[in-house]
Amino acid sequence: VQLQAFGGGLAQAGGSLRLSCAASGRTFRNYGMGWFRQAPGKEREFVAAIGWSGTYYADSVKGRFTISRDNAKSTVYLQMNSLKPEDTAVYYCAADLGGAGRVYVTSYDYWGQGTQVTVSS
Repeated sequence: VQLQAFGGGLAQAGGSLRLSCAASGRTFRNYGMGWFRQAPGKEREFVAAIGWSGTYYADSVKGRFTISRDNAKSTVYLQMNSLKPEDTAVYYCAADLGGAGRVYVTSYDYWGQGTQVTVSS
């Protein structure tokens, strides 16, 4: 499984960005998909996930970010609204072949290369 994330960039506080992650593999619909982020000097942290068990969000992004997927395009999205400077990080998408889409880094089998999101105040 190969994952390619794109859509990052520079936004002002209060603005929006949409990240996309395109996946290879013919069984994308069975994958749980997650978004994580890592800021400089910090550990990688959970942002959002979608799978057979539902959708999940970190408390820090709940109500501002929305994860969705298009199985026909083998793509998962992260719509980010009301961005804050503390959202600045490299964002990674990940695939959970078990399908659940969980909040733990260790639950994921494949990772994309990351895309930088920078939010200015």
